[in-house]
Amino acid sequence: MKNKVSVLGVLLLFAFCSLTSAQSFSTDPAQRDTVYVLESVSVTGSRVPLTLRQSARMVTVLDSLAIAALPATSVNDLLKYAVGVDVRQRGMMGMQTDISIRGGTFDQIAVLLNGISITDPQTGHNAADFPVDISEIERIEVLEGPAARVYGTASLLGAVNIVTKTHSRSGLSAHVEGGSHGSFSAGLSGNLHTGTFDNQISASWSRSDGYTQSRAGTNNTDFSAARLFYQGGWNGRSMQLRWHSGLSVKDFGSNTFYSPRFDDQFEHTLKTFTAIQAETFGWLHFKPALYWNHGEDRFELFRGQADKYPFNYHRTNVFGVNLGAWFETALGRTAFGGEFRNEDIISTNLGEPLPAPRPVPGSDAQYRVGLNRSDISFYLEHNVILPRFTFSAGLTAAKNTGNTEGFRIFPGVDASVRISDAWKLYASYNSSLRMPTFTELYYSVGGHQADKNLKAEKMQAVEVGGKYIRAGIRAVASVYYHHGTDLIDWIQDLSVLDAPWTSVNHAVVDAVGEELTLRVEPGLLMGLERFPLQQISLSYAHIDQYKATVPGYASYYALEYLRNKFVAQTDIRLWRNLNLNLSARWHDRCGSYRLYEDGADTGRTAEYAPYAILDAKLSWDAPRYTLYLSAENLTNTRYIDHGNVPQPGIWVRAGVRLRLE
Repeated sequence: MKNKVSVLGVLLLFAFCSLTSAQSFSTDPAQRDTVYVLESVSVTGSRVPLTLRQSARMVTVLDSLAIAALPATSVNDLLKYAVGVDVRQRGMMGMQTDISIRGGTFDQIAVLLNGISITDPQTGHNAADFPVDISEIERIEVLEGPAARVYGTASLLGAVNIVTKTHSRSGLSAHVEGGSHGSFSAGLSGNLHTGTFDNQISASWSRSDGYTQSRAGTNNTDFSAARLFYQGGWNGRSMQLRWHSGLSVKDFGSNTFYSPRFDDQFEHTLKTFTAIQAETFGWLHFKPALYWNHGEDRFELFRGQADKYPFNYHRTNVFGVNLGAWFETALGRTAFGGEFRNEDIISTNLGEPLPAPRPVPGSDAQYRVGLNRSDISFYLEHNVILPRFTFSAGLTAAKNTGNTEGFRIFPGVDASVRISDAWKLYASYNSSLRMPTFTELYYSVGGHQADKNLKAEKMQAVEVGGKYIRAGIRAVASVYYHHGTDLIDWIQDLSVLDAPWTSVNHAVVDAVGEELTLRVEPGLLMGLERFPLQQISLSYAHIDQYKATVPGYASYYALEYLRNKFVAQTDIRLWRNLNLNLSARWHDRCGSYRLYEDGADTGRTAEYAPYAILDAKLSWDAPRYTLYLSAENLTNTRYIDHGNVPQPGIWVRAGVRLRLE
């Protein structure tokens, strides 16, 4: 029945597109056609530069206008409105978030900043610690499905690429915001553009008292966070350089997330990101990149009570170098290159014994274990780009010193054909690999039992779909099939009270999914300038997973996925510069969780209940400033995104943004 409904949705969507194709469309250049503007954006869906219109693969883009309009305070919040993305929050304002794509887990996606991987080898729980404020983001690109030949082997089920703004003029901007539960944030940014050089720096800080308390009456979802980001560039006649350096520091109460038995857990994370990239011009475009990511993490099972249970300390360092190039001939664009990435951790409980303990700065603890592994990969890709046809094929050959397998090859093929000015059809096959995180291999404390002999995950995917684009309307429909082997999850035996969560490889997991998206700009369709209803968009995603499961076991991640997700959005110009954004989401999650009361296992389980959320943002948008009032969860819905971690009700914020050039 579900598959019939999905197919019916596809047919209705494209029938609507066909009917509207005969209507008259406005060509007034004063009116911004978001659909066509997005299609001209150059995205990183392949190893060579292609616009969204040219790309043979579907890439979802959230541009700066959409980012400014949405009632969001972080990248994590913005991704909630991408229909193929599952954002499971353990708190508000992006403090504690797990991000996954198309039914996968938070460890199965690659996270990038300006095309540089910032994927965390310790755990995907901390992968969303971005050092940049959303006001400094130009766009967010979401590539769904395996993407080894584009983003490396960490992208088992997709990738999220954050692209920051570059300015052609010098200027300053600032923002301040306050709201429910003692929340407050402020930020300042400036850019200096002189000739061939540009330099930008931004800093922001946020905090909140949180929305819940522990049984002892103390705040346990409170947080404070700071971000600092610098980027620069130089544009020469034969070469350009880009560089960035960022810092993210977060302290937050993590409630009962890591263990439902204890409700005053706490975590501190610190991350730094440094990278430099170059590209030469001419027949051969040489594109080297060098990066270093550093992370520190402290987990407290009992906040501030190391004597009651020792704190867990971890320190990671990731160093990488990418030597790539591409050239263009009459036969198309060809890219080739290789990457070396070294991942290192020293820890109090993750890894193998160190030759000698190392002190943890600022504490009496010692790093006693650790692990070091390297990933070596080579890639080759060729793209044929014709007015109505795009074909892309390539492969990645990869080897990791953390397992016994030799070089494995992961191929991919994408093709698209434009059958008319409005219609585009595409099909793809892609594959990828993901190494287990250090946590999956070695986390054997706090009710967890890890397996250090876990195998690497493998994924193959086939996807077909179509896109319809005319002035003022954009419709996309796709169907995909995923075949995963050795997928990793944490499972618990429900027949045993307080049974440990054990990391395992699932033998085979298959998934079939469909996605539908429709965006309409009524003013352009009717030829009316400054029409009040600026845009309305509807998106729906459905997934069915098939796997051999053991009855009586609960899944922490892989067996819990969004079976259905629906997103509806609209932007309305109420009067002059007064604008309103309304965004509604409906989530239907597959899976169950163990029920705990006052820290005790009840022996009972509960299914995840579907829930709907309505968010809104009212703003006065002037050239030099913006005043806004936003609210998340306007209906005050009480819901569970992750077992035994309740989510907040309505959260209201008000703020102002100032701009000076």
